[in-house]
Amino acid sequence: MKKSLLFTAIAFASSQSFAAGFQLIEQSVSAMGGAYAGSASMASDATTVFFNPAGMSRLKGNQISAGLHVISPKAGFSNDGSYLNPVLTGSTVVPGSLPGPDDDGGTLGVVPNFYLVSEINPDLHLGLGVNAPFGLATEYDSDWIGRYHAIKSEVMTVDINPSLSYRVNDRLSIGLGVSAQYLKAKLTNAVDFGTVCLGSFGAGACGGAGVAPLAADGKAEVDGDSWAFGYNLGLLYQFSEQTRLGFSYRSKISHDLDGDAEFSVPAGFQGLLNFVSSSAFTDTGASAEVDLPELAIISLFHQLTPKWSIMAEAAWTRWSRFEELRIQFDNPAQADSVQPENWDDSWRFSLGVNYAPNATWTYRAGVAYDQTPIPSAEDRTARIPGNSRTWLALGLGYNISQNLSLDVGYAHLFVKNTEIDHAASTGHVLLGDYDNSVDIFSAQLNWMF
Repeated sequence: MKKSLLFTAIAFASSQSFAAGFQLIEQSVSAMGGAYAGSASMASDATTVFFNPAGMSRLKGNQISAGLHVISPKAGFSNDGSYLNPVLTGSTVVPGSLPGPDDDGGTLGVVPNFYLVSEINPDLHLGLGVNAPFGLATEYDSDWIGRYHAIKSEVMTVDINPSLSYRVNDRLSIGLGVSAQYLKAKLTNAVDFGTVCLGSFGAGACGGAGVAPLAADGKAEVDGDSWAFGYNLGLLYQFSEQTRLGFSYRSKISHDLDGDAEFSVPAGFQGLLNFVSSSAFTDTGASAEVDLPELAIISLFHQLTPKWSIMAEAAWTRWSRFEELRIQFDNPAQADSVQPENWDDSWRFSLGVNYAPNATWTYRAGVAYDQTPIPSAEDRTARIPGNSRTWLALGLGYNISQNLSLDVGYAHLFVKNTEIDHAASTGHVLLGDYDNSVDIFSAQLNWMF
């Protein structure tokens, strides 16, 4: 069973990201220009360390690639009657209108990566990749209509990935890598202690303490981190001088997070907790488990003419591991918080083309369809209001000198209309839809020495 970091009495979900789920595919600028079609079969620079370590066998000498992706997402929410737990409040509508407090959770993100490949001999190459394969970032105003679902989400990974490739013969190369991965998370949301009070003490006690729904907000924050390990495999098969097939697999990585949960509790509700000698909603340690999913890629590259090449790719991510969100608190008075997620495995399909009119310039274009793993509006959350998306990408490669080259790229992601009808564990429902889109601007420098 998949478990993930969660905080407060209200379960949280992962935040908006830049590929399906919260996976970051932005690991190569040269591949981005073709919408990542052929990422596991092109093997044109050191970024192949991430997509297919077997591709290092095609590189000569020593190479370094360093890239930076600036990602600008839009996640504008339109309310359509969000309401509190109807059992406890009679479906009290959450106040809010548009335009109102910041209902756009999109946050500018920067994704760097670095790769090094060294040719030991024509058959053996060593490589190193340092990148961020998963990441989350959303932030709303603290008084927005969905504050009980999410305010701020920050999740970061750093993956250190030494790799090697071996050329078995003129057609087949294989690759292997190991990953040491660091994960850090910090998330916040508001807590409607008026509704929590009704469920815990009843209307009479809550009314006497002046604790009412929508009038007794508090706050919850959790942070935690973890180191964990995984591996990746790759295969590159050359059918002819013009055509090659790549396959790669990255394993799941299982994290055990340790951290802290902090609560800000209104005085009236705290007085009721003190009266019954309850230590609930006090600052405490917290722990959780999270499995970051497997990724498998099959990729084709074909050189049509000396100037034109085409690429195709299919990528699968095992998001079905994401069955629920759960956190365990060190404080025994704070029960585990659990919320079903029910994500599905997802696919990504892409097609790309490269045009190199001479030895100096390469022009790239590509399209991709990136399937969401979120099965329904009821399973979608304010922390990841994503949906299936279509990529349109353009790129440019420029050889500055014999040993130095520059790649730049741009992609726009069109996202399907995104409905949300999500009930948090307190029973509060966020009802409406998101207007989502993403723009990505990228640059990469490659040095051969």
